[in-house]
Amino acid sequence: MRTILSFIFELGVLVFVHELGHFLAAKRVGIRVLKFQLGFNPTIVSFRRGDTEYGIGALPLGGYVKMAGESPEEGSTGRSDEFLSKTKWERFQVLIMGPVMNILLALVVTAVVLYQGVEKGAYEDQPPVVGRVAAGSPAAKADIREGDRIVSVAGHGVDTWEQALLAVGQRPNREIEIKLLRGGMETTRRVTPTVIGQSRFEFGEIGVLPNVHPHVRTVQPGGAAEKAGLLPNDTVLAVDAEPITFSYQLKEAIAKHPEEPITLELLRNGERISMHATPARNGKEGLLGIGIGDETVKTKPGVGRAIQLSVQRNIEYGRLIFETLGGLVTRETSPKQLMGPVAIAQLAGEAASIDWIAVFSLMASLSLNLGLLNLLPIPVLDGGHIFIMALEGIARRDFSVRVKEKMLLAGFVLILMLMVTVIYNDLTRIAWIERLMPWR
Repeated sequence: MRTILSFIFELGVLVFVHELGHFLAAKRVGIRVLKFQLGFNPTIVSFRRGDTEYGIGALPLGGYVKMAGESPEEGSTGRSDEFLSKTKWERFQVLIMGPVMNILLALVVTAVVLYQGVEKGAYEDQPPVVGRVAAGSPAAKADIREGDRIVSVAGHGVDTWEQALLAVGQRPNREIEIKLLRGGMETTRRVTPTVIGQSRFEFGEIGVLPNVHPHVRTVQPGGAAEKAGLLPNDTVLAVDAEPITFSYQLKEAIAKHPEEPITLELLRNGERISMHATPARNGKEGLLGIGIGDETVKTKPGVGRAIQLSVQRNIEYGRLIFETLGGLVTRETSPKQLMGPVAIAQLAGEAASIDWIAVFSLMASLSLNLGLLNLLPIPVLDGGHIFIMALEGIARRDFSVRVKEKMLLAGFVLILMLMVTVIYNDLTRIAWIERLMPWR
């Protein structure tokens, strides 16, 4: 139920803001709005105020604003308050304001989230210098070594670990070129990222990790860790000679050895030491009795700085969105990374289980995606209608109804193909449905 409610809330806000943009712009230029509806038919609740009927549909997957004289098929009376009676500039304002409102929502919500304080991995903004190469990984097979500085991934320059990991993650199972700086000399390696574990969203990795390690935050009195001599602020470098980078790796290593001795390599006050410990049994898993955490950096920007960071972050995410779309065309990006309503609902439910910050962070991301995708020059989308108007402006004449119908049909087919892809992807992320697909 939480997943459903969170999904309806997220999508409802995005659709409302988008359609509100069209509605306000239409009213501003004097277009008569016949209906403003959230959700698709059948309408379950509605009321009328002036010329406009306001309603809520039973299917919460979209919405629409219906304007008088919106399409030639309906027939135009020639009244000045009809959509097609307005100038191209006025119609452009109406069409563009839906996506613009979504982009503005993304900027505002992101700024609010950032103003609450930002905590991220200490390595994320650091230069991508390889601290560890996983044994048997694609990076190891390609002779990428510890100390190598990743300069670019698939032709895209990367300055931070966050950028490098995203660039690799977008290209699972596709050979890419990685430029490295080794000993002051630039070298190139070709490597094929593999899919991370059982990830629902096909995301690639090559097995390179930063030079960071989890640390002990707390030690439970009387627990196995205290008996072994672990102290708060100890940094865990390895377990049984296996290097540890993140806290989840440490948890997994401990869980594998209930009531079995393990050797911990620690960094304490700048000195490297070894220590033996025997995790207690907790069901089928081992438990040391420690609280662990990764190296993080937390900042709390002021209002101005939060707005500035919001603009920077949304520009970066926007660039990634267009890179992904371009990758779909050039086949550099896997279509399995596309998400539909089911996947979005799953993410909304997971965000709701964390806190409101996660809910609104997801909302900002979805709003930016919705705004930018609606600007694509594909007929049936807002950007497509703008594109057709631009072509008419260049041709200095309006296209016939038949020509416009053919354009809209082509756009509809393209959108339909995209919908089939994302729905198929969604179904494969549901375990019991995937088991019914013998070809997977």
